[in-house]
Amino acid sequence: MQADRDGFTTFVGEVEPRLRRALVALRGPDLGRDATAEALAWAWANWDAVTEMKNPVGYLYRVGSSRSRLRPVRGVPAPDPAAAGGFGFEPGLDPALARLTDRQRAAVVLVHGCGWTHQEVADALRVSRSSVGTHVERALARLREELGVDD
Repeated sequence: MQADRDGFTTFVGEVEPRLRRALVALRGPDLGRDATAEALAWAWANWDAVTEMKNPVGYLYRVGSSRSRLRPVRGVPAPDPAAAGGFGFEPGLDPALARLTDRQRAAVVLVHGCGWTHQEVADALRVSRSSVGTHVERALARLREELGVDD
């Protein structure tokens, strides 16, 4: 039992920050943190299955996403420039992200906002890796157009 606890503690230390960033981007700060906690509680209750998974963080993203889906979503949270090391964000980014399809928004935020690989996103969204690339490409094109950014 102690080995399980130690392994789980190590696992949480490695995956919690990535999982939390992704779920906060999806559901906002409060619901995102709650979804992360629920996903990690599920992971502990199903630790044997989690240790056998190829991409456990992707699966836990789906767990947190689905468990928080029934709650009201307030859109993409407004970025806090102080939390981003003092770098400001384009004020039109939040509404532009909100106008993307759910899959496009999830793909572009997970890839460019959270640093996930296309394969990790594909596993989490249950789509092919090429679909992730297409969603990211279309999302970036639409964001560039809406924000007036040239390549």
